[in-house]
Amino acid sequence: MLLQRIVQGVFAAAAVLCAGQAAALTADEAKAIASGDTEARVAALNQAVTNADAKTAAFIQAMADDAVRYTADKVFVVKNDKGYDPVTGAELKLPDDAEEVINNNLMRSALDAAQAALKLASPDAAVRAEGAKGLLSSPDESRLPLVEKALAAESDARIKATLELVRAASMLSSPDKARRIEAIKALGESKSPDTKLLLNERLGEEQDPEVKSAIVTAIASIDASLVWGERIGAVFSGISLGSVLLLAALGLAITYGLMGVINMAHGELMMIGAYATYVMQGVFQRYMPEAAFGWYLVAAIPVAFMASALVGAVLERGVIRFLYGRPLETLLATWGISLMLQQLVRSLFGAQNVGVENPGWMSGGLTMLSNVTLPWNRICIIIFAVLVLLAMGWLIGRTRLGLFVRGVTQNRPIASCMGVNTARIDTYAFALGSGIAGLAGCALSQIGNVGPDLGQSYIVDSFMVVVMGGVGQLAGTVYAALGLGVLNKFIEGWAGAVLAKIAVLVFIIIFIQKRPQGIFAVKGRSAEA
Repeated sequence: MLLQRIVQGVFAAAAVLCAGQAAALTADEAKAIASGDTEARVAALNQAVTNADAKTAAFIQAMADDAVRYTADKVFVVKNDKGYDPVTGAELKLPDDAEEVINNNLMRSALDAAQAALKLASPDAAVRAEGAKGLLSSPDESRLPLVEKALAAESDARIKATLELVRAASMLSSPDKARRIEAIKALGESKSPDTKLLLNERLGEEQDPEVKSAIVTAIASIDASLVWGERIGAVFSGISLGSVLLLAALGLAITYGLMGVINMAHGELMMIGAYATYVMQGVFQRYMPEAAFGWYLVAAIPVAFMASALVGAVLERGVIRFLYGRPLETLLATWGISLMLQQLVRSLFGAQNVGVENPGWMSGGLTMLSNVTLPWNRICIIIFAVLVLLAMGWLIGRTRLGLFVRGVTQNRPIASCMGVNTARIDTYAFALGSGIAGLAGCALSQIGNVGPDLGQSYIVDSFMVVVMGGVGQLAGTVYAALGLGVLNKFIEGWAGAVLAKIAVLVFIIIFIQKRPQGIFAVKGRSAEA
């Protein structure tokens, strides 16, 4: 492994030879980097990186891997318990009195920066970008010639912008006052938390009043920009949480809002959907080509829906249909069923959480501002929640099944007189609500661990969303879910997660006290009178 990393270092640095004239590593340079005062070693390392060749890169990699020994007059690179000359590569006898090189935190930081600098010559843009970011975290004025050379050769606009910041950050400690002010202005325009940190560090060291004033102005400019980023991040987080609550509450909007059944096993139906996703992941990993793994989530959506819908249908036919009109008894019965389902899952999959991986196309995020990155998995869940909502609205409002569900909900005796099989419609409606809970579980598997207790985290919030939105009101469920999600995230940023939960609960209690029918009330004769 060590030899492989050293070889990789050699290849990474070989491109430096193509970028410009490089000076070969000398024995004196190797000795200066390996031994002596830390500051002198760092200076020697930075000088060597500026004119690095392949041997220099290999030696730096060996230093980072603690594979270097030295004596009073010689330095050795150790590979497979054998000593090698870092300049010629020839095998040497490793003396018994050879000392290990000691790298403190400052030296390790300099080695990391040196390796990042070597990546600037890579033909791969991703490697060059990684190297530029590494240099930005540890700027040093002695690397300016290397940065200038990389800037002149760079064609990628994003990497070039990062290198400009590296150049400016490297000039922050310049003895030239004009250069420091120039660097401060450039860093202030970046609007980045990283550059703000660099400016704050420099502010504590700066003695010149004019330069201090420039730093304070630049930090204030960055803060003004970061505030908007924090607001955008809070809104997105609130919408993301609201979409999760919406998915969790949509099923309850049918089983509780339309049918009047207090289903305490709703969270376990979500759990079944999450475990169905886990099973589909295993199927794709075992039986499908590796290239097709990213599609397991698409295949898991109908499987999660059908698994939860089937359990819901069995639950309705076996228990719920005997308890219509007795909400307290449905609460007790479904609570017992929820415990049974949890134990069943523990017996099948174990009590520990299981991991569900994000497909490749859901990894990473969309960077909007320097301090705002929107994760693709959250964006996909928001889109998925919208699609499920539209499909459910179309099903309830535009199909024959939806017409029958609404008819049975509004007036069961009249619907029965019109020839509607109310018992069958009850089963279909309950299975539909359960299937949507399964879809919620499928989505939740992409943002957290899947375990037997997954549904317990959302069941209370789901009921609060349905009650606050107005029992049986789909639009109210949407408004309540998004409103509570955004409100929770804004309060969380100000008062913390625990106080945010308490504040939201108090708000819901006060709201229901003032408006017990919810955001949207069901219209009837008494309401219109």
